[in-house]
Amino acid sequence: MPTFRDQRGMVTAEAALVLPLIAAFGLVLLWMLSLGIAQIRAVDAARDAARALARGDDRAAALSAAARSAPAGARVAFTESAGTVTATVSAHVSPPSWLVVPLPSVDVESRSTVEVEPDGDLPR
Repeated sequence: MPTFRDQRGMVTAEAALVLPLIAAFGLVLLWMLSLGIAQIRAVDAARDAARALARGDDRAAALSAAARSAPAGARVAFTESAGTVTATVSAHVSPPSWLVVPLPSVDVESRSTVEVEPDGDLPR
């Protein structure tokens, strides 16, 4: 009859090695998800700001439109040339302080270019 006495504690040792790796992997996935959300917010903010300027709104209104959807601490820049308006939104995204794994900060950026609309086409 085989004896299993030699393998006692094997599951405990495996769990002690695997569970921290699974937890670290989950935290990294959370960080990647929050980076994706920040990038999507930057894309939305650049689009909203470029549309506002293309409609003929002033820069303050375009900044306000970008601020509604931009990540915290985002910078917004505008360029106008040859009948187009470009809005660039960039932000420095740091990992949340509650993450116990040291993860790097990342810069996200989005640029949106829109043609300026003719003056008579939109109701004001």
